[in-house]
Amino acid sequence: MSKILNSKALITITALSLIMSSEAMANQAKSKKPINNKKALEQATSKNEVELPKVTVIAGIEKDGNVDGYKAGSTISATKTETKLLDVPQSISVVTQEQIRDQNITSMEEAVRYIPGVDFQQGEANRDGVSIRGNSTTADFFVDGARDDLQYFRDFYNTNRIEFLKGPNAMSFGRGGSGGVINRVMKFADGETRNQLILSGGSFDNRRVQSDVGGRVNNKVSLRLNTMYEKSGTFRKYGDLERFGFNPNATIELSKNTDLKFGYEYFKDKRFNDRGLPSRNGVAYVTDPSTFFGNPNENEAEVETNSVYAILNHKFSSTLNLKNHTRFSKNDKFYQNVYTSGSVGSTGDVSLSAYNDSTQRNNFTNQTDLTKKFDLGSTKHTALLGAEITRQDSSSFRQTGYFNGSSTSATVNVSSPLNFDSINYRQSSSDKDNKSEVNVFAAYAQDQIDVNKYLQLIGGLRLDRFEMNLENNRNAQNFKRIDTLLSPRLGVVVKPQESVSLYSSYSVSYLPSSGDQFSSLDEKTAILKPEKMQNYEIGAKWDVTPRINLATAIYQLDRTNTKATDPNGSGYYVLTGESRTRGFEFSSTGKVTNKWQVIAGYAFQDAKVVGATSAASKNSKVALVPHNKFSLWNKYNFTEKFAAGLGAISQSDQFAAADNTVRLKGFTRFDGALYYKINSTYKVQLNVENIFDRGYILTAHNNNNIQPGSPRSYKASLVADF
Repeated sequence: MSKILNSKALITITALSLIMSSEAMANQAKSKKPINNKKALEQATSKNEVELPKVTVIAGIEKDGNVDGYKAGSTISATKTETKLLDVPQSISVVTQEQIRDQNITSMEEAVRYIPGVDFQQGEANRDGVSIRGNSTTADFFVDGARDDLQYFRDFYNTNRIEFLKGPNAMSFGRGGSGGVINRVMKFADGETRNQLILSGGSFDNRRVQSDVGGRVNNKVSLRLNTMYEKSGTFRKYGDLERFGFNPNATIELSKNTDLKFGYEYFKDKRFNDRGLPSRNGVAYVTDPSTFFGNPNENEAEVETNSVYAILNHKFSSTLNLKNHTRFSKNDKFYQNVYTSGSVGSTGDVSLSAYNDSTQRNNFTNQTDLTKKFDLGSTKHTALLGAEITRQDSSSFRQTGYFNGSSTSATVNVSSPLNFDSINYRQSSSDKDNKSEVNVFAAYAQDQIDVNKYLQLIGGLRLDRFEMNLENNRNAQNFKRIDTLLSPRLGVVVKPQESVSLYSSYSVSYLPSSGDQFSSLDEKTAILKPEKMQNYEIGAKWDVTPRINLATAIYQLDRTNTKATDPNGSGYYVLTGESRTRGFEFSSTGKVTNKWQVIAGYAFQDAKVVGATSAASKNSKVALVPHNKFSLWNKYNFTEKFAAGLGAISQSDQFAAADNTVRLKGFTRFDGALYYKINSTYKVQLNVENIFDRGYILTAHNNNNIQPGSPRSYKASLVADF
């Protein structure tokens, strides 16, 4: 009965949102000239009398002028040119700075909660892992358009907004991106004075402090510094984490038409590596959600990154612009864990295994984009020519844990799930000790054409030369593979009126046979062609008012050339595997009224294997992809000082692994928040997760590394803007 009532409540709230949005549009007057005064702008836009100011771009990075609360107006990353989201033939969701602050988002798991078509995965408790349109990834993460593919848990203390671009998009981002990509737009020095301090604390010993300080040194130089420190526990027994971030950056106006942005980031994250619960009889083992299996003295994960970057932007004229982005990062990671490696047996026994892994990686990226606007007859063009050079050097070393120095497994009983046997780590016959070198050179061209006010076209083509060299230090074998990847992108946008767009698009991306982390290449995989991803999509976007939009998309995403075991028993792989995701997405974001903001989303995903792979049989469901996911967040300002938020997340069952033997039950969860503005300097807020304290399973890594959801928890924050 409670599930039915919850569903009715969600439907009622959504319907009310849409009805009020339509009423707001019906009352919309014709636009006047833009107003820059903030108070006047708020009053005028609440009556739907004006357009918001157009986005200002400095060094290719968007300022906040095109963002109104939870609604973003444009993007650069999707097309590498400044383009309204309404005019991009692709499904895009944006988590703005206001949403980050209102929902107290500090992790990727929190960021994806209200994003349709994107689902969080456990990532072996040492990295961010997501599924985008039924395709899992640990590498399709970017920072201001530059690849950020080390496996670790990202923090958003220095992030202005998070962009979720769905569907393969190799034209802008290169290889990978099988289901889409996630791009962080950083907080850059923009000349505005800011002195912000945020103190947070709450359940499970949560403690965090972060600051954002910046301003002008003179009329040529601006500085900004973002810092963060957190030391917290978790609802899981023995769980803890400690992280620190330090990110100074500067903007220098070299001339009237040239500016340079550069910065440095140091980030360190150390935490308890916790792989969760085993399964029993095809479902997660039922126990207290804090129960830990294994040896708490052996579980840890630590990552340290150092990054430097520079973005140079030069305007030759009002129609010709050059941008160069250079980024270098040095990354060190180590993790070690004892975890459940089997299901709970009839007597209550469960097997444990252990290993550790270290990775050192240096990434270098240089991107150059030349953008030219021109007219050709009656058509208007925005042409892009670009090139990218990437170099990645990695070393990977893994060791297996031997319990009491001899056995690769141990056994515990659910009545006593801890094991303190001594463990010796050494390499087994299958453990890796590799060094890899990846070199990528890419050239791309794109044209965005305004045929007339009703029709827009976009076409692009990217050519990647992907070269990978891998040295196996265990046997001195060397493997090399070179792939030439040609990735097209086509899109059509029809605009029956200025605030409505109907679009269709086709895009292609490739993933080399070495996988998205490029740590594995041998005589069996070096001969394989890259996997191919093709996305067919039609959709519609509607800016109901300048402050709220609606968007829908229907798509089919085919992934082919997935490796499968040779049925003839040769021991090699053949490229017969194929998966397909067919889905529908709906979203609505923005201000229904001047006091009420909404983020609503729904995704239907039918992701299945249509050609047997090495891990799954034909017609099996793709792991960790729920058929249905619904989310709704509301924030209402009752007065100038007091506001409240209420959110709901509901998703259906999913399978823990490709063999479809363990099912993770669906769940519905409610979250909330209270906000109070003490004065012009201080604000306080309280965020509550899982208001009704429902027990549920959030996600998994496989059949026996299952992550329970958090019980009810609180976070209180003090925000000071001096």
